[in-house]
Amino acid sequence: QVQLVESGGGLVQAGGSLRLSCASSGRTFSAHAMGWFRQAPGKEREFVATISSSGGRTYYADSVKGRFTISRDNSKNTVHLQMNSLKPEDTAVYYCAAKESTYGGNLVWTRDREYQYWGQGTQVTVSS
Repeated sequence: QVQLVESGGGLVQAGGSLRLSCASSGRTFSAHAMGWFRQAPGKEREFVATISSSGGRTYYADSVKGRFTISRDNSKNTVHLQMNSLKPEDTAVYYCAAKESTYGGNLVWTRDREYQYWGQGTQVTVSS
């Protein structure tokens, strides 16, 4: 069983930055691909970024490409999402998710239904 806990959300002005973190309790963290998704009020959950189990491959939604960076530290069972140049439309609850993969893998996944484990979410609010 994998438990995920997000942190780092908050209120920030447009143009500002936030760094989200997700801590995993599982002993097989380095065998999971990780993803970040978000859900704004009244909207469906959408893909933000993903990183392979090895950390060697990443993929981003077009809406955040060049502004957000996903990274992971397999020695600390954590994944991060550095968010720069934030916009009001980035306001949402951000969720960390884990997908069973292989050790040292370079596959990534962008559809939420492919992920088996989810955190409780952290609120990000960007004011204009």
